Amino acid sequence: MTQPGGTGVARSRASFLSQRIAGSAGRPLRPNAKVLPEHARGHNRALVLQTLFTAGQQSRADVARSTGLTRVTVSDLVTELMAEALLVETGQRDVPRPGKPAILLDIDRSAFQIVGIDLSDSEVFRGAVLDLGGTILRRVELAIAGTVGEAALEQLFSLIESLLATVTAPLLGIGVGSPGIVDLAGTVVSAPNLHWTGLPLRAELSERFGVPVVVANDANAAVLAEHSYGDAQGDLMLVRVGRGVGAGLLLGGTLLHGSRFAAGEIGHVVVGTDGGELCSCGKHGCLETWLAAPRLEAKLGEAKRDPDPAASRTIILREAGTRLGIALAPIVGALNLGEVVLSGPDSLLGGSFIAAALETIRGRTMDRFHGGLALRLSTLGDDIVLRGAAVMVISSRLGVS
Repeated sequence: MTQPGGTGVARSRASFLSQRIAGSAGRPLRPNAKVLPEHARGHNRALVLQTLFTAGQQSRADVARSTGLTRVTVSDLVTELMAEALLVETGQRDVPRPGKPAILLDIDRSAFQIVGIDLSDSEVFRGAVLDLGGTILRRVELAIAGTVGEAALEQLFSLIESLLATVTAPLLGIGVGSPGIVDLAGTVVSAPNLHWTGLPLRAELSERFGVPVVVANDANAAVLAEHSYGDAQGDLMLVRVGRGVGAGLLLGGTLLHGSRFAAGEIGHVVVGTDGGELCSCGKHGCLETWLAAPRLEAKLGEAKRDPDPAASRTIILREAGTRLGIALAPIVGALNLGEVVLSGPDSLLGGSFIAAALETIRGRTMDRFHGGLALRLSTLGDDIVLRGAAVMVISSRLGVS
């Protein structure tokens, strides 16, 4: 494994990265304007990187126009970033224009690698090595078979060790998407399915592996992946359906955590007043009892024995979608969201399920303000948390997403 340090380029990279402030919660994910002189250089570096990260190949003049920075400032920053091997020149622009052809720049997406971890599945821990473009270079799955507590933590250590052994470029950091409530310091406040309470996961991983680590709730990681690598437009709520139900919220370009780090924990909100199944939290009729993938799959399995299994399947999925719509309507109304994205098994969340959810939201909100709501499935599939874990590291270390 190659680590930063040793060469002049690596030392320059390390110097830049050390300027990034740990715990950057509360700031917009993407720099988009100039700032005060005392903060300008670091911000403007991130602004140049963000422009190229989002738009791809641009000339120095293009970057100056996009950012509002002077050409002299852009040229200076580009020279510095190229010396650190963060930017590369990719060749001349093909489009014929008067004068000397412009030289195009881009982020060197192979300059660093990231280890991303997804702990949200009940059967396996997933891990991958990714580049700065979110491309998965290598992946590993480790069966956990109900492993919890300290044993689950040891499994996580083993998974990370196996991935680190395959890293072939300077390591930017490790990102972890964990189930449960995770605070801004990377402590897992509560993850009942893993029997973790008050686990300082970020601190333990940082100490063990000696590299920067970012830990967040898996739904928050997923919404960051949709923001950076998906089709997100503006404010966004992503609902993640798996063994539980959770949501991530991006408002004004900022990830919403809540006063107790539980923003988006909608799985244990009771939907309706007609009771329902007993939930693991002790209440009846929580959204999770209607919507969690294992429960839905069990109901659909029973429906196969009905006289008309197709009709029974539709009824079950529409009921689940309706319950989701009941939960989401007040959120859509309160936040005036334009888009809600679903992440989970396509076989459960598409078709009649998503149609019923959208019908319910529209039926419970004002059409004038919320009738244009888009409700869709994410296209990022099972890798959404892994890629979101990479975004967390890129955002915290490079200031872009």
